[in-house]
This record gives sequence, structure tokens and C-alpha cells, in this order.
Amino acid sequence: MDVSVGLWLVTVAIFVVVIVLDLLIADRRPHVLSIRESVSWIAFYVSLAAIFAVLVGWLTGWQYAQQFVGGYLTEFSLSVDNLFVFLVLLTSFAVPEELRHRILMLGIVIALILRFGLIVLGAAIIERFSAVFFIFGAFLLWTAAQVYRHRSDTPTVRQNPLFRAVTRVIPTTEAYSGSRFFVRQGGNLLATPLFVVILAIGTTDLLFALDSIPAIYGLTEEPFIVFTANAFALLGLRQLFFLISGLARRLVYLPLGLTFILGFIGVKLLLHAGHETFPQAQVPEIPVTVSLGVIVGALAVTVIASLQSSRHLRAGEKEQ
Repeated sequence: MDVSVGLWLVTVAIFVVVIVLDLLIADRRPHVLSIRESVSWIAFYVSLAAIFAVLVGWLTGWQYAQQFVGGYLTEFSLSVDNLFVFLVLLTSFAVPEELRHRILMLGIVIALILRFGLIVLGAAIIERFSAVFFIFGAFLLWTAAQVYRHRSDTPTVRQNPLFRAVTRVIPTTEAYSGSRFFVRQGGNLLATPLFVVILAIGTTDLLFALDSIPAIYGLTEEPFIVFTANAFALLGLRQLFFLISGLARRLVYLPLGLTFILGFIGVKLLLHAGHETFPQAQVPEIPVTVSLGVIVGALAVTVIASLQSSRHLRAGEKEQ
């Protein structure tokens, strides 16, 4: 695939314009996205990806358009794992709803920069870091246990263990100050919890990218396809986050669903680490299709059980 420097520059410029416009809209009217808005944004970004696929096919060849579509669907599926970890992160940090749009967009900018660096390194080098998934998988299992343990608690910034760890190194306030990352108090420059959240999301992005970049290299060896498929998948995923987050406020059994999903992702990453680190042991891996099916199934059970519980509660209130 012969991609000129001009096409690279135009593509990156388009992504920059879309991200800047999105941030300007979010900053001009900070608010909690409704389910209808989330669905509209998802349709918008999926349409952009479809238009881009047609352009790629027209300009470079339809086989590359097929590679882009395959890579886009793969990255979107793999990135669903990120979505639930982000949901736990933003909830555990008690991030105000109106700031979540900006945080996730900045998280996407960080993810794109990190993933571009990994794409330059290539899949072969990335796979040498597979052992890190032992740590990440174990951390997700611990996180799942914490979600279950504190399922009835109202989260606060002070409760978050990562926040407490960072405050030992960086002077930090416990209160959010709008969309600012740093504030001055008593002549001292202090980080806000928002800064810690961005650090957490950036680290999570990097760890998940170590898993997803080699996966798409199995479909195509073209860096241009790998990068654009990642970019479009991340942009659409952010809107999916708000759709599920909006539904989450109505789901009484969401903590139990999240416990299962995070535990499943943790086991999946441990198996992946074992498969890559000890090839002679022939450790099985969980395919992407199975992983997506389990997550969607767990969500469906959570939604159905929550709706049934809400109906029983309303029926009981009417009888009284």
C-alpha cells in the first residue's frame, strides 16, 4: 500500500479537526449526554468510518478497504474491554458527569499518541511485553472484587487507592475544580483529581494497546490501516461509553454485572499472558468473538434482571 506523506497529513489533520470540534462543543455546553445524543454520536462516527472505508478503497484499492473494515471491527470489539474499565475508573474517582465527555476525549488523544508510537515499533516488539498482562489481569481481578465489595457504597475520591498512592508523590486536592488539572492554593500548585484520572486512563490505554495492536497486525501489515482503524474505533467507543453509562443509572444490578465482566477480562488477560509467555505450555486463549459474546450476554442479563427488579418494586409500591 503506497500511502503518500500528503495522505498521512490530511488524515491526521481530519482527526485533529474532529477532536478539536468535539472538545469545543463539550467545553461550550458541559452537560450529561442523554441516551438519544449518545446514539446520534455513535451513528455519526460509524458513518464517518464507512465513508473513510469507501475513500480508502477508491484511492488505494478495495482490498485495503476490506482490511480497514476488518481492523475497525476487531479494534472496536477489543476496545469494549477498555469501556468497562473506564466506567469503573470514572465511578471510583467520583468524576462529575459533566466532565466525563472531556476526560474521555483527552483519553482518546493520549491513546492515539501512544498507539501511534506502538504502531511505529511494530507488533514483534510489542509482543515482548506480553508478560505485563499477568500484572494487569491480576489487577482487574482485584478490581472486580472491590466493585463487588463496595457495590452499595457511594464512591468518593478519597476512597480510591490510586488517588491515595499518587497524593504521596504529587500534592493533590480532593476537590474537582471544573476542567482544570492544576490549581493554586496558598501559593502552592496542586494537582486536581482530574489529573490523576487522566494518568489512570492513559496507563490503561497503553496496557490495552499492547494487546490490540498485535491483533490487528494479524489482519493487515499496513501502518496506515492499523492507525486509522484504531482511531475510528476509539472515537466511536467513547460514545458507546455514554450510552452504557446512561443506561447504568437505571440498572440496579450493574455492580454485579461489572464484577463478572471485569473478572472475565482479568482471566482473559491472564490466559493471553500465559499463551504468549509460555508457548510450549499451549495455554488456551479466549477468541475475540467469544469475549464479545460473553460481555454482551452479561450486559443483557444485567439489563433484564434490573428491569424485572424495578417492575417488582413498582408493583409492590402500588399494592401498598
